Amino acid sequence: MPIFYNVLLGLGMLVSLVFTVLVYFTGKGDAMSGGSTSIRTTFKGKASFDDQISKMTLILGGTFMLIMLLLDFIAARQTG
Repeated sequence: MPIFYNVLLGLGMLVSLVFTVLVYFTGKGDAMSGGSTSIRTTFKGKASFDDQISKMTLILGGTFMLIMLLLDFIAARQTG
């Protein structure tokens, strides 16, 4: 089980790094504006670059939370 834990830890670090860089470089400075969370599309149905970045940010954030919950669960089972 320690190998699986270490692999998850490394994956969590990688996801957090990518997530941090993505948020840092795509931030618009209007975090408190209450922007919409829905994915917008253009008239022809293609999502814009900003929409794709928003979706990727959401997926990376969810993935990071899931990995951290799994790491916590594994650590609790090893110590308890």
